[in-house]
Amino acid sequence: MLAHVRTFAIEGVDGVPVTVEVDVRSGLPAFTIVGLPDRAVREARERVRAAILNCGFEFPLRRLTVNLAPASLEKGGPSFDLAIAVGLLAASGQVPATACQTAALWGELSLDGRLRDVPGTLIAALAAERSATEILIVPEHSADEALAVDGPAVVAVRSLRDIAELLRAGGLARAARRGAPSMGAPDPLARDAHAHFLSDARVPDLADVRGQDDAKWALEVAAAGGHNLLMVGPPGVGKTMLARRLPGLLPPPSREEAIDIARVRAAAGLPCCEWPPQRPFRAPHHSISAQGLVGGGSPPRPGEITLAHRGVLFLDECTELARSALEALRQPLEDGVVQIVRGQRTIAFPARPLLVAACNPCACGGAACDCSASEQRRYARKLSGPILDRIDIVCELCATRDLDADASRGSLSAHRDTASVRARVNAARRIQRERYDGAASVNGDPSIPLARVLGGKERMRRLLARVAAAGLSGRAAERVLRVARTLADLEECREVEAAHVEQARGLRLGLHALGRAA
Repeated sequence: MLAHVRTFAIEGVDGVPVTVEVDVRSGLPAFTIVGLPDRAVREARERVRAAILNCGFEFPLRRLTVNLAPASLEKGGPSFDLAIAVGLLAASGQVPATACQTAALWGELSLDGRLRDVPGTLIAALAAERSATEILIVPEHSADEALAVDGPAVVAVRSLRDIAELLRAGGLARAARRGAPSMGAPDPLARDAHAHFLSDARVPDLADVRGQDDAKWALEVAAAGGHNLLMVGPPGVGKTMLARRLPGLLPPPSREEAIDIARVRAAAGLPCCEWPPQRPFRAPHHSISAQGLVGGGSPPRPGEITLAHRGVLFLDECTELARSALEALRQPLEDGVVQIVRGQRTIAFPARPLLVAACNPCACGGAACDCSASEQRRYARKLSGPILDRIDIVCELCATRDLDADASRGSLSAHRDTASVRARVNAARRIQRERYDGAASVNGDPSIPLARVLGGKERMRRLLARVAAAGLSGRAAERVLRVARTLADLEECREVEAAHVEQARGLRLGLHALGRAA
């Protein structure tokens, strides 16, 4: 007898529909799984056998063949367990073969038949929505993640015995429930969501950093417009402290961003610990390889730039990274996507983080520097021109000598705590959301045409002419104008003024700390 059951495979950060075909026929007892399964899928034979027997069902001692179609797609992970087990029960006549024609199954089996969570439930729910699947059957503890998608009805089950009883009784439709709009992430710019986010005591406060008001201002501009930032300064001046406080300045992710973050975590095999998820903060060690930074391997796995998607990627001691790793960031920072080719397939991983890099001004660290001019230039060349062109803001940090004096300097420091800065960032992002018709986009997103950012082609030409006179490259000039637009948004100005352009240019002048021209 032949039975068909639907499930999904994860390819990159997307789900691909898979049909599990189970054939039970006379012959010597054998259990074969075909369709490019990896080791975890092949081992499903033992998990499925034990689960069926321990739940009180009969395991057919016949020739069993399981085909995972399409056969050209590699299948990995234990998420196929439940579909294979239900397919075997249907093919052997122990549950109605037609009972789950409109459903898809997702989950790992333990040896006693209970269901375990599998990373990627959200991806499966999104794939079920695209493929018009009516019902998605998942482990009980994964139901909330599946319900975050306003798509198929969700049936949460504890064990293989529970799903068999539902199929026998025809009770799938009665047991299904759908996600409500409240299951999604809250509006990140809504006042109540903002207040709830502010109450999180785990968020480190920007006020903990003493002094460095210029760097705090640069951090605020970067957060408001999604601009890449480079901090240059000697060891111990607060570069890492500032970077770790940047996620707290960003609004909580929108529903679209939350789904993106959860998809990336699932593709990396990481559990979605909370819904909606927090914006990621990734700080890889400077010894990381190019593959670890942008992704790769076989099968392809996301790299750090993808794991930081919609969050912050912090590259401390960026001048110590391998040149190949740094240069590998060029295209992802511009396109917002990493494309990895393996065999005849191309896997695309999203890569739209807010990049924050930090380095010393010279090889000795800048404290009591005795580096010659040639040594400083050699050190500066570790960051190539194309990489620096993709940096919007460069700020120089100096050692703070008198902390008590800094603490009483006046209003600037008083208004640089996380709560007040985040309020201004939210106000600027609200303006950008209205400008870009509600999309989760910011001024620093290169995919948005510059003319749309500045409010028209004529205004763009006029401002570009003003910036080009300073001798900047075309890409650097464009990024200066994007920062100028963010400065105008922070001041709630409708148009970019000359003062905003000059201020944006000033935010790139920190390049002289590395011996580079602006």
